[in-house]
Amino acid sequence: MDLTPPSGSKIVVTTSGADPVITIPQASGGPMRYFAGLFLIFWLGLWSVGFGTAASKLWSGGSESVAANGFLLFWIGAWTLGGAYAMFVLYKMFRPSIPESLRLMPDGVAYDSGVPPFQWNLGSSSQSEAWRSLFSKRLRVELDRQQLQSLRLRETDSGNRLTVDADAARIDVARSVSEIEREWLNRLLATRYLKSPGALGAPIGKRA
Repeated sequence: MDLTPPSGSKIVVTTSGADPVITIPQASGGPMRYFAGLFLIFWLGLWSVGFGTAASKLWSGGSESVAANGFLLFWIGAWTLGGAYAMFVLYKMFRPSIPESLRLMPDGVAYDSGVPPFQWNLGSSSQSEAWRSLFSKRLRVELDRQQLQSLRLRETDSGNRLTVDADAARIDVARSVSEIEREWLNRLLATRYLKSPGALGAPIGKRA
């Protein structure tokens, strides 16, 4: 079983006890997230001024009507939600990424999706990817040999995908690396875990 990644690959193979551990670096988040982060910091500065002004006016009382105070209270609530969401996005933008990893155990794989960097790019498809990455969760799961029989290298219009099914979820493995690296990982996992590596680990046809 060849544990040596392809030439020029940034994938690292180490050991933990007797088990090989494959560590896959995350893709770069791109420079746009830092510009967007600086804009959010500036916006939050203005947000705090607006919030303080409105709260001070509401708490000081005065001759305003009940309707005016009710609208001000509603505005403060909406402004608070907007600020909380901006802080959440800012945290996602600047939190450090954690690499993806696969621990190759005798009877299965301990998979950790890691934490990818927040993606902030222009374009509708990139924006949908940014929205998904904003609410993505770190996935840690142990894939037994039975689940690993679903391992497939799938050819699509945008390149290959290496997937494995865990219950009702389909996990995309090694999304941040090249097609050659995914092909290498597919051969490695198929050789180690699949009943018929030549058939089950082979690429399947292009999907729409």
